[in-house]
Amino acid sequence: MEPIRTTSEGVSQDILLACVDPWGRLIDVPTTLAYRTDDPYAVALVFHSGGGEVEWVVSRTLLLQGLATPCGDGDVKVFPSVDDDGRAVAILDFSSPDGRLVAETESVALQTFLGHTFELVPVGAESKHLDMDSLIAALLGDELEDQ
Repeated sequence: MEPIRTTSEGVSQDILLACVDPWGRLIDVPTTLAYRTDDPYAVALVFHSGGGEVEWVVSRTLLLQGLATPCGDGDVKVFPSVDDDGRAVAILDFSSPDGRLVAETESVALQTFLGHTFELVPVGAESKHLDMDSLIAALLGDELEDQ
């Protein structure tokens, strides 16, 4: 497991996701988990591949809940499982109009990462980290420019 990088603005960690290819084989894909305090409800997963980087942003709560019980109704589903070696893993199922990706990672790696995010922004304190004035100004600014 790679070390976790922590700053006052966020947390990141490089992990390997075992992704299932079209033939059912597991392919390790280097992935960066990233959390920022200015976007406290979300975790970004950046997949690094030969074809470039692909980023998915998912709910921090979804990842946490998916460690214990199947959850997710949209493009991302997360559920607990056990791998062939008897280790606890989290299965991440991503769907888009362009295709589907099913990946797994060791639950302990995801738990450890999420634990660091909760040290920065505890559950229930997320709204204190949102800059609502800037968000509203950005939304209204875009709206006013369109008029």
